[in-house]
Amino acid sequence: MDIIGTLQKLALESGFAGFFMAGGWKNLVMILIAFVLLYLGIVKKFEPLLLCGIAFGCLLANLSYFISLGGSNALYHPELWSEFLDASSPYYHSYGHIMQHCGLLDFFYIGVKAGIYPSLIFMGVGAMTDFGPLLSNPKSLLLGAAAQLGVFVAFFGAILLGFTGPQAASIGIIGGADGPTAIYLTTKLAPELLGPIAIAAYSYMALIPLIQPPLMKLCTTKEMREVKMVQTREVSKTEKIIFPIVVATFVILLLPSTAPLIGCLMLGNLFRECGVTDRLSDTAQNALMNIVTIFLATSVGATMVGDTFLQLKTIYIIILGLVAFGISTVGGLFGGVIMYYASGKKINPLIGSAGVSAVPMAARVSQDVGRRYNKSNYLLMHAMGPNVAGVIGSAIAAGFLLSVFG
Repeated sequence: MDIIGTLQKLALESGFAGFFMAGGWKNLVMILIAFVLLYLGIVKKFEPLLLCGIAFGCLLANLSYFISLGGSNALYHPELWSEFLDASSPYYHSYGHIMQHCGLLDFFYIGVKAGIYPSLIFMGVGAMTDFGPLLSNPKSLLLGAAAQLGVFVAFFGAILLGFTGPQAASIGIIGGADGPTAIYLTTKLAPELLGPIAIAAYSYMALIPLIQPPLMKLCTTKEMREVKMVQTREVSKTEKIIFPIVVATFVILLLPSTAPLIGCLMLGNLFRECGVTDRLSDTAQNALMNIVTIFLATSVGATMVGDTFLQLKTIYIIILGLVAFGISTVGGLFGGVIMYYASGKKINPLIGSAGVSAVPMAARVSQDVGRRYNKSNYLLMHAMGPNVAGVIGSAIAAGFLLSVFG
């Protein structure tokens, strides 16, 4: 028995041997990045339900490089998806080719690529969301629209930095502060950027309590922040049932490309409000939401392989995402200031910052900042109006961009 030969064979087939392969250092760096993301999710609690899954998906995908000498990946095969996206390849948009050679994470990623996971997440969001504050104050829709300003500013900024139209659209949607929408649009227009865009979108959503308050103070006066808003009218059950049906019908006819997101969002809300599907509403809010989150986060993290993530454009995306989110917040605040004067100083403009789509975190930040300046103020329900309007607004913005570049 050749003991030395056997030991050499084991050493060469070990994943550790991959550290010395061409490009292996990139995957090693991504493994370290995965450790950092796990720290942020577990210790710092930055969007832990998603960040832990994304980080571990990143870890598994890059470990696959080291356990697969010769270039084929055991769990995730980026080369298969490159052929899937290459119009000149005989396997262009061939799921059969993917299924024949795929690993575990490739199976997961099919749900992202097909737009299944983001749509199901929207169903859960709809089941958890009360549209009553928006119905009681329809003017909130204007604040949700104003908070999409950063989407289009970042889009033009990305064009100036050399990104293509579809890539710029995917980067710009980060400004909507809606992770599922950003993932959905990116998988349709620029799947090669999915990793950095998802990380940017969810990171800035987690950092809302740090990013928004300085902007809120900068864009409003002390007098504005002290305005106490009166309680809005009570919304009837009938209105809440009719609303998702009407919105789904109108928006889908206006922008057919929004059908998966808006359709699932409104279906989930109908489950919540109609009063005869409590079991379905509970499933959408809890079991389904948790299961889909696991698959979505892990498969998105798997796209963060060294060759595609460690590029200069990743830094551009992180910066543009922050600019997009900041400008969206400012856009909502400026809309709030306009409504403050138009209403005779009866509307607190702080609720405008909640026009971004991060439900309900952005509304809670409006409430917290308002309470600092007026202890008797209660802005949460007022801020929920533009907050849920932002969910609809970001989906419409994504649908518009998909119609233009899809």
